[in-house]
Amino acid sequence: MKKFLSVMASALLLAVCVPFSACDNREKILIYTSCEDYTMEYLDECMKKNFPDYKVEIEYMATNNIAARVIEEGESSDCDIIFAQEYGYLAQMANAGVLAKLADLYDYSVYLEDTLESDAKDYLLPALRVGGGVIINNNVLQRERLEKPTSYSDLLDEKYKGLVSMPSPKSSGTGYMFYLSLVNEMGEAAALEYFDNLTPNVLAYTTSGSGPVNALVSREAAVGFGMLSQAVEKINSGVNELEILFFDEGAPFNLYGNAIVKGKENRSAVKEVMDYLYSTFTDAVCAKFYPEPVLKDKQYTLPNFPKNINYSDMKNNTLTRKEDLLAKWKN
Repeated sequence: MKKFLSVMASALLLAVCVPFSACDNREKILIYTSCEDYTMEYLDECMKKNFPDYKVEIEYMATNNIAARVIEEGESSDCDIIFAQEYGYLAQMANAGVLAKLADLYDYSVYLEDTLESDAKDYLLPALRVGGGVIINNNVLQRERLEKPTSYSDLLDEKYKGLVSMPSPKSSGTGYMFYLSLVNEMGEAAALEYFDNLTPNVLAYTTSGSGPVNALVSREAAVGFGMLSQAVEKINSGVNELEILFFDEGAPFNLYGNAIVKGKENRSAVKEVMDYLYSTFTDAVCAKFYPEPVLKDKQYTLPNFPKNINYSDMKNNTLTRKEDLLAKWKN
């Protein structure tokens, strides 16, 4: 009898421990993104609220890994929607024929004209404009007895050795926007020489665009080439030792878009989620975290977000130019 009760108890325990997902028959929608954790949390919250009948999963992946995986897998990919991917990588995927054409499905007149300047414009819906700045941790500078830098050239001084953090242009759209902006400002040869000279002072070329600000918050770095939105989010959450600087070259910026993997646009659930991103979420997430302009007739204010930003020259931000510059990046 005791043995029987023990077996029954084990069976009941096993039944209780079976993940609820095993009984979840809702239609699954998989979203790939490389956005910040707070953006992912907000997206997840909105998905759960607005699509309770679907199982919407959001998977983080490094920017270049998203492109590589979707191109490799094509229409057989588990991914349905790509959220907030840098335009250059979307162009790479569009050229590989793995993205659904969206131009005939949505009204593009709601977007600012410069957000549609892309090799992949027919395959993406503009989502975010994300500017960058040279961000400093004043406590670390004080600890290291350093003055605030006033130019990119200041950061070449050996006193900044091991105190600068920058994302790698090869794996991060944020890293590439700094790279391209200085190429446009200085000329290609001078910019490559600049980054070669900067490398001895770089703590690490991070794989993710969020790496430099995270290194500033952990006080591993004194200076980071980072995203304005992430720095402001940290400042607004109480990390008041951070400060955003702009040099004469201005603020580089990237545009990020949403896309559907080819063939998935025929699934009504996927189209419903994309319709929501288009009609509602882009406006909501810009108001909450990313106030730089994407939609026409929309202006947002966010505490501590820089005003009247002077943006860098980001001309020639094409896939061909990107591939050429990345081939020359040696750091």
